[in-house]
Amino acid sequence: MSASCSSGQSGPSVDTHPCFSKDAHHKYARMHLAVAPACNIQCNYCNRKYDCANESRPGVVSELLTPQQAVEKVRAVKAKIPQLTVVGIAGPGDPLANPARTFETCERIAAEFPELQLCLSTNGLTLPQHVERIKALNVHHVTITINALDPEVGAKVYPWIFHNNRRIRGKKAAAILIRNQFKGLEMLVERGVLVKVNSVMIPGMNEDHLLEVNKVVSEKGAFLHNIMPLISAPEHGTYFGLMGQRNPEDGELEALRARCAGDVELMTHCRQCRADAVGMLGEDRNAEFTMDKIAPSAPFFAPAAKNIIPIQLSSSSVSERTPAANEEATHEPRRVKGAVTRRLAVTSKSGTHLDQHFGHAERFLVYDASPHGVTFVEERNAQQYCFGDDHCGDKESALSLALKTLTDCEAILCERIGFMPWQSLEQQGIQPINRFAGEAIENALMSYCAEQPEASASGVACVR
Repeated sequence: MSASCSSGQSGPSVDTHPCFSKDAHHKYARMHLAVAPACNIQCNYCNRKYDCANESRPGVVSELLTPQQAVEKVRAVKAKIPQLTVVGIAGPGDPLANPARTFETCERIAAEFPELQLCLSTNGLTLPQHVERIKALNVHHVTITINALDPEVGAKVYPWIFHNNRRIRGKKAAAILIRNQFKGLEMLVERGVLVKVNSVMIPGMNEDHLLEVNKVVSEKGAFLHNIMPLISAPEHGTYFGLMGQRNPEDGELEALRARCAGDVELMTHCRQCRADAVGMLGEDRNAEFTMDKIAPSAPFFAPAAKNIIPIQLSSSSVSERTPAANEEATHEPRRVKGAVTRRLAVTSKSGTHLDQHFGHAERFLVYDASPHGVTFVEERNAQQYCFGDDHCGDKESALSLALKTLTDCEAILCERIGFMPWQSLEQQGIQPINRFAGEAIENALMSYCAEQPEASASGVACVR
């Protein structure tokens, strides 16, 4: 999804912003920086994919970047695409669920490239608490995705949110999200920030309701309303795709847009871009600018703090460590007294960060963890069933092995996980966690433990 923030200009401008101006998208290029892996809500139409070059839709990226790597990438793109005017952060998770990474990226790019407009796209859950920072960074354009006004409708789109360190479901979750979305919208408009509202048209669910959404966002001062078609196919692994929710037909989308024509301008040139798209709207040149091409020696998850020690993957070398805080982490680890130690598993490609999709795992790394520290226990075999290119292996066999392998684990932390394995794990009392995506393993485990009540519901934790 396209988004925006502008630095180095005296006021909001759309003349050179291809997402906010239909004329500009023929002349100017944009790029999205995939620095924000974690998300704090679950949308039934979303399935974030990493290491994927074969899908063109929001939430999909080929690689995740650190803020430092993001600047290197901007430097490389700007040298070859002189029409570049906009740099956005739109995922693959939610930028404001990753505030440290997002704002550091904005600050670095604004300092080196003040002529570029920077943009942000958000679901709006934590937007009100970040509005002042956004304004202070001279962010002039923000996109908020708003799909409902009514919590009854919203609950059909969002199964849960993660808010104030707890997971909330159903209408209560939708009500909190909707309230914060509109509060954030009002606060941005009051401060002179141009706001684009994205809404996903879901046939049989919210198409009529979007008339009211359009009316209210117009009244509250949105600059642009972008009504987009649902992208839903079984191979994408989204809940709607797996449940057979159909996409809108072209005629249906155009009819809805015609019904919404009014005070707020409607965007009709959106291409529903990937979270790492590069180039003119409607094209994607990201493959030309992957980090292996522009900085071959730079690791994707290089620890920002020099005293972070990579985890040694050997069951014979079990050690207790209390890691230093990782500057890249979205959630800083918190230490509390008298805490419970929990048996937890993770999926990791690097062995240092949560950088692997559950379906790609060929091993699970198991730890005993508390807010005080982390002990590596052992490596356990897993069975990969997702191989990219829309090809899946024996998912049932892989899930069966995972359930047997993880019976003593309270939770498994991973970069992302599909709806069906999520549901299967929950049914067995194993909680899937993907909100720490991209973070250092030890920091994520300690933060997870700090969020939990003293007694474990699953009975697999022990007091030390």
